[in-house]
Amino acid sequence: MEENLPITDTLPESIAEQEKIWYGIGETAEALGVPASTLRFWEKEFDMIKPRKNKKGDRFYSKNDIAILRTVQYLTKVKGYTIQGAKIAIKTNFMKEAETANIVNTLTQIRNKLLEIKALLK
Repeated sequence: MEENLPITDTLPESIAEQEKIWYGIGETAEALGVPASTLRFWEKEFDMIKPRKNKKGDRFYSKNDIAILRTVQYLTKVKGYTIQGAKIAIKTNFMKEAETANIVNTLTQIRNKLLEIKALLK
């Protein structure tokens, strides 16, 4: 599944623009707008999310992990899927769900930029 991910398409803007390979749990959580505890929970529930851990147990996420997390976030927070429903959706049609998450993410970013412009024009 990982080699077919539309990696940069499903990443938050703050992550996609960086050249790093690994992202700490704090910056990943901030980029996705969820608490770190949510990422740890999703890691337990979705076996395809496998962050690298150092000797201290600190988690480091790859861009592939973050793309999967973005899709899980879209399914659970935006579409209202249960964890079980999100698991089924990802297993049956991950690419479609990832592309949809990307479209929603892009539209949200465009909306936010337009709101910023509107505020400047007032």
